Amino acid sequence: MCGKETSLFKAIVEGTELKVCDKCAKFGKIVERIRPAAKPKRKKDEKEEEEGPETVQVIVPDYSKKVKLARESLGLKQEELAKRINEKESIIHKVETGHYEPNIMLAKKLERFLKIKLVEEHQLEKTKAQKKVAAAEGFTIGDVIKLKR
Repeated sequence: MCGKETSLFKAIVEGTELKVCDKCAKFGKIVERIRPAAKPKRKKDEKEEEEGPETVQVIVPDYSKKVKLARESLGLKQEELAKRINEKESIIHKVETGHYEPNIMLAKKLERFLKIKLVEEHQLEKTKAQKKVAAAEGFTIGDVIKLKR
């Protein structure tokens, strides 16, 4: 009733079953005590995985040239390529001119059809600050702000 989330009880207050704190439980009849859910234990493998390098997929810098050359080598127009991979012609045009970097899904679709390489995988090592944040499972304002000294 008060919104406190410490040790909770299931109680019937004026004909309604509610989850209430110990102080609010006096306004009704206590049915049972609610046990807090236990946190799941982390496996050893999960911990080792977090500490290892992280793999990130990135689009190659010269994606626009690769797409255009591959399309032209197949003798296709932008409109024909767009129809074959089920995308808008304007998207293909923007990708080829470098005004739009494709997301990973579109890049992989283009890779499969044009038989070119647009997505690379890079290994990222976590720094001490990143490990600390991962261990705390959240950011604090101190992680974001840099103070002048």
